[in-house]
Amino acid sequence: MNKSVYKRETCRLCGGNNLKMVLPLTPTALCDAYVSRDRAGIIQETYPLELFMCLDCGYVYLPYVVDPETIYRDYLYVTTSSMGLSDHFKESAEELLYRIKPAKNSLVVDIGSNDGTLLNFFKLKGMRVLGIEPSKDIAKKATLSGIETLPEFFTTKLADKIGNEYGHATIITVNNLFANIDDLDEFTEGIHKLLAPDGVLVIESSYLGDIIKNMIFDFIYHEHLSYFSVKPLITFFRRFNMELFDIERIPTKGGSLRYYIQLSGGSRPISSSVAYMEEYEDQNDLYSMKTYDAFSKKIDELKNQLVSKLLEFKADGKSIVGYGGSATSTTLLYHFGLSEMIDYIVDDNPAKQNTFSPGYHIPVLPSDVIYEKKPDYVLILAWRYAGPIMKQHQAYLEQGGHFVIPLPIMKVI
Repeated sequence: MNKSVYKRETCRLCGGNNLKMVLPLTPTALCDAYVSRDRAGIIQETYPLELFMCLDCGYVYLPYVVDPETIYRDYLYVTTSSMGLSDHFKESAEELLYRIKPAKNSLVVDIGSNDGTLLNFFKLKGMRVLGIEPSKDIAKKATLSGIETLPEFFTTKLADKIGNEYGHATIITVNNLFANIDDLDEFTEGIHKLLAPDGVLVIESSYLGDIIKNMIFDFIYHEHLSYFSVKPLITFFRRFNMELFDIERIPTKGGSLRYYIQLSGGSRPISSSVAYMEEYEDQNDLYSMKTYDAFSKKIDELKNQLVSKLLEFKADGKSIVGYGGSATSTTLLYHFGLSEMIDYIVDDNPAKQNTFSPGYHIPVLPSDVIYEKKPDYVLILAWRYAGPIMKQHQAYLEQGGHFVIPLPIMKVI
């Protein structure tokens, strides 16, 4: 196997080796590795995509780890390219300030800060802010926009440096990144060093229970090493003398949790939400093999339904294109075997337009192309945004076009 990937043989949270594969998916290229025209002839490596569970602590994860330098140094994704995410971060900043009540000019650090969207909302409320973002280009642009951003991976060494130069952080946010870290011990030790004595770590991450319940299997890809749930995280943070004291359910990414963590024995009482979520996971058999067997079977059923329908369209001479050059599209295209059925993909993000999809190298074009080329069917690969996409392109429907929504139930509009 390529030296840029290795297989982890122990649990990332508890260190145990009582591990079992619970969901095999088709190997894929790196989900967001869209390439320019001059690189469209290269062959992109595929990597295994299999979910495992630690039978000791219940943690669910991908064991195959791709070198972060390969994924993140030339990263394309920016926060503002995700529909509704800027509004979500604005509400998030307001909620955290209301709950945590930091003093004016307190330090807020966002790890994986991307283009600085979240930190800007904190800055507008009188906080000192610092971003940490390994994508050098994105970090540079964020700094130029007024949000100081260090172009680094977060480590204990960097935590010491920040603590010495900026002081300790009253709020540390980690949004949709904690699941992407392989060495969580090192990362969490760094957070412990950087957090002020009465500070709060806030992690937002997609929730395993919702991935299964809402059929978001395409959210499984190589960037996302962890598929978190509550029980394993409680045990994990105890090892670092930290405690989970509150949980919020939020709708982003098809269903996420916002975890509030403080140093053990901190001033904030432990909310009933923590025990409630533990009970919820037990009631829904989140740590039972039968849950994953049923999930796998349902994915196969949906694949067969969609492929049968698309083959029917093709047999009738109809044209099919995809909508959404997203990371999730890669998992969907590979696992459902859709590459031969789609003529091209359209996307609203200028950074993705005129590129080629990971591995299969399907052309990605601006979304208004559907009015010029008039395809018979548009398969919404970014199906969680089907509502806004169809609303935006009502004219396409009125001109006789059809939308196909693949998940969680296949529909032809």
